[in-house]
Amino acid sequence: MKFLRNLLAAILGCLIAFGILLVMFFVFAALIGSSEDSISVKDNSILELSLAEPIYDYVGNTDSDPFASLFSEGVGLDDILHTIRVAKTDSRIKGISIGTSFSQSGMAQTQEIRRALADFKSEGKFVFAHADFYSQKDYYLASIADKIYINPQGVMDFKGLLSEVLYYKDLQEKSGIKMEVIRHGDYKSAVEPFLSNTMSDKNREQIQELISSIWDSMLEDISESRNLSKTNLNKIADTLGARLPAYAVNVGLLDGTLYHDEYQTILREKVGIAEENKLNTIDLFDYTRYAKTKGKKTSKNKIAVIYAQGEIFYGEGSKDFIGQGAMLSTLEKIRENDDIKAVVLRVNSPGGSSLVSDIIWREVELTKAIKPVVVSFGDVAASGGYYIAAGADKIVAEPTTITGSIGVFGTIPNVSELASDIGVNAEQVGTNANSADYSVFEPMSNTFRATIEESIEETYKTFVTLVADGRGMTFAEVDAIASGRVWSGVEAQKNGLVDELGGLEKAIQIAAELAETSEYSIRKYPRYKSEFEMFMDDFSASKSKLISSMVKDEIGEEAYQTLNSLKRMSQNQGVQVRLPYNLNIR
Repeated sequence: MKFLRNLLAAILGCLIAFGILLVMFFVFAALIGSSEDSISVKDNSILELSLAEPIYDYVGNTDSDPFASLFSEGVGLDDILHTIRVAKTDSRIKGISIGTSFSQSGMAQTQEIRRALADFKSEGKFVFAHADFYSQKDYYLASIADKIYINPQGVMDFKGLLSEVLYYKDLQEKSGIKMEVIRHGDYKSAVEPFLSNTMSDKNREQIQELISSIWDSMLEDISESRNLSKTNLNKIADTLGARLPAYAVNVGLLDGTLYHDEYQTILREKVGIAEENKLNTIDLFDYTRYAKTKGKKTSKNKIAVIYAQGEIFYGEGSKDFIGQGAMLSTLEKIRENDDIKAVVLRVNSPGGSSLVSDIIWREVELTKAIKPVVVSFGDVAASGGYYIAAGADKIVAEPTTITGSIGVFGTIPNVSELASDIGVNAEQVGTNANSADYSVFEPMSNTFRATIEESIEETYKTFVTLVADGRGMTFAEVDAIASGRVWSGVEAQKNGLVDELGGLEKAIQIAAELAETSEYSIRKYPRYKSEFEMFMDDFSASKSKLISSMVKDEIGEEAYQTLNSLKRMSQNQGVQVRLPYNLNIR
C-alpha cells in the first residue's frame, strides 16, 4: 500500500508540474502577444540606441519563437542593422539618440553599426549622442553623430589602444598542473602564456602592428566625422588632451557638456516640441520587434546568409559555437535548393578544432562548385575561422577585423608534477609498444610528442595548401604571411588574404553580382533551437546558465572572461587552428 501511495503521489506531482508549465506557456504567450500588439510608434519619435546587451552577429531565427524575448541573451547585429534601415524610411522617426556606455559590441560590429548610422543620416535625419562615460569604442560609435555631449562630471577615454595578455608559467610551476604544448609558427602564441612569463618579440611585434592598424582605421573615421586630422587626434591621445569633459570639448572631440535633462531639452528643440510636452522616444529593441517584418525584400531568388560564430568545436553548433552538424546540414540543404542563387558565409570566429574546420571547408568547396560563395568577416576570422573561408569566391572584411593566424598548435594537460607531490602514481599495462598512449599522470614521452608534432606539421601543410589554392597564391607566398601571424582587415587585403573591405551588405551585393541577379531576398541560416526549447529539453542547461550568470555578477565581467579563457584553453585538446592569443584590446 505504501508503494502504491508513493507511486500515485509521484504521478500526481508530475501532472501538477506539467499543468503549471502548460499554464505558464499560455500566460507567457498571451503576455508576449499583447506586448507586441501594444508597440506603437508616435509621430516625431526619436529612436534610442544603446548597446548594453551582448551583441551576436546572429541569434537565430527568432521570428517564429514567441519566447525569444524572455529567454534569449543578447541581440543580433543583423537585427540592429535592419532596424536602423527601417527607421531611415519611417517618417515618424526623426532621429536617433545614442546613449551607449560600455557597449558590448565588437570593434568590427561597431564599425558596421556606425556605417548604418551614416546611411540613416543620408535621409536628412539627425543622430545625436549623450553619455556619462565614453570608452574609446563608445566614442568611436558616437563620433558619427551630428552632436556629441557628455555629463559635466563624466569621463572621456581617448588615449590609444592597449592589448593585455596574461601569462601562466609560474602558476603552472607552483601548482604542478601544466599544458604540454606543440606548435608550428613563429607567431603562434596562443600557447605562449603556458611557456613563458614574458611576451616574445615576435608576439609583441604582431600585436603592435595589429592594434596600430585598428587604431588607424578608427582615427580615419573619426577624422572624417569630426573634421580633425589624424595627427591632431594622435596628439590628443598622447597628451591625454580629452581627460576632462571640458578639455574634450575644447579639442573638438565633443560638442558640449549637458546633464540628461538638458540633453532632453536639446532633443525637444530638434524635433520642434514645447518644453512642457513629453518627448516621444522608442527603444531600439522595442522598435526591432515592430521592424522585423518591415522593409524586407521578397523574391523567388534567394541569397542564403549562413552565420558561423564562436569557437569551433565538434558537435551540432549553436549561436555560441560553430559545430559541423548544423553547418553540414545547412550547406547540403542550400545546394539542393534551386531558389537559392548564392551563399554568403558570415564568419566571426577565433578558430578551434582543425578537424571540424576541415569538414566545414570541404562542404563550402562542394557548395562553391554549384553556387557562388562569398565570405563576410566580422570581428575576428582567425585560424579555423579563416580555414573555413579560404576557398570562397570572394572574401570581404572590415578594416578592423582580426584575421589570418594561419598556424597550428596542440595543447594537452599534464598533472604529473602535482601527482608526484601529492603521492599519486599511475601504472599502465598494454599489449603493444605504444598501446599505453598518453597519461596526464605521466610526463609526455618523446614518442608521443613526435607523433603529435607530425600531425601538426601535416595539418599546417594542409592549411597553407588550401589557402594557396583558394587565394590563387603559391605555398611559399602563403607561408611567408602565415606562421600563425594575425592581421587587421586592412593589412589582410594588402597581403592577399582578403579581397575587399566592407561589411555584410557589401558581401551580399557581391554575391548577387556573381549570381547575376538584381532581384533577391535574404534567407538566414542555421535555425538553432530557441532558448525556450533548450530550457524545456534540458533543465540542467538552464541551471548551468543561471550559475554562470551568478558567477559573472559576483566576480565582474573582466574576471569572468579571464576564468572563461583558462577554461577554454584547458578544453583545447588535440590539434588546434585557433587565434594566436586571447586578445584583450581596450
